[in-house]
Amino acid sequence: MIKTICISLTALLTITSCKAQMSKTSKQTAFPAFDTEAHRGGRGLMPENTIPAMLNAVDIGVTTLEMDTHITADGKVVLSHDDGFNPLFALTPDGKEITKQEASKYALYQMPYAEIAKFDVGSKYYDKFPQQKKLKAQIPLLADVIDSVQGYVKGKSKPQVFYNIETKSSAKNDNIYNPSPEKFVQLLMGVIEQKKITPYVVIQSFDKRTIQVLHQKYPQVKTSYLIENKNSFADNLTDLGFTPFIYSPNSKLVTAELVKQCHDKGVKIIPWTVNTKEEITLLKALGVDGIISDYPDLLVR
Repeated sequence: MIKTICISLTALLTITSCKAQMSKTSKQTAFPAFDTEAHRGGRGLMPENTIPAMLNAVDIGVTTLEMDTHITADGKVVLSHDDGFNPLFALTPDGKEITKQEASKYALYQMPYAEIAKFDVGSKYYDKFPQQKKLKAQIPLLADVIDSVQGYVKGKSKPQVFYNIETKSSAKNDNIYNPSPEKFVQLLMGVIEQKKITPYVVIQSFDKRTIQVLHQKYPQVKTSYLIENKNSFADNLTDLGFTPFIYSPNSKLVTAELVKQCHDKGVKIIPWTVNTKEEITLLKALGVDGIISDYPDLLVR
């Protein structure tokens, strides 16, 4: 009898411990009640899509790091919004400016990462963002960004952040500036799964094909449909073919009715890119679930 009671108590304690651990894990991976996202790491303050930008955004206190990804000639996943090097803020390996004509020569998808890493995307003054801190920076590997952020969060005892990762692709650019959707998703998820951050990831895109592949092959991954067209919410979801975790429209498209339509379907609405206190206040009043901004400091004040 005593042995049976001991076994039962041990089993009960084990179950209780497992439930507590599951509850803790669930709490840690719960999506933010209101999501504050640093667009490209907060390019109003730091060079966009760079490791220093991401770490600065962590220090500011955002809940999510928003970033863009491309694929290199040697199959590496890198952070960049543009298909190549943007003449507005990029410099050649020897520090020279890049003309618009020269820019067409530097397609990331046609270059190995070892060559891409030699360019400077942080030192040149960027007049669109005069507050941006200038420092020498390179286009980073997504794997290195994750390692840096996760190490920084742990080392500084910061809250775990989410990663909102955009696939920069389109049908017209297949095999020119980007691989096929299936290959893009395979390479991207290879990094994410290797780094064990899947619960903290949202994959977003204007290219419905990549998030359709994700929905089919990785249904556990949160997806976000980026929208800049004026089609109705219902029409866009019909076109997508499934209900995403997030509907992410241009902020100018947000209305009280759109917010209601999203919430009625159990979808979060997180608009982009919102860069004034006035617009942030207005969108919060409409009931959006988060905001993407070049100036993340405005979101957390």
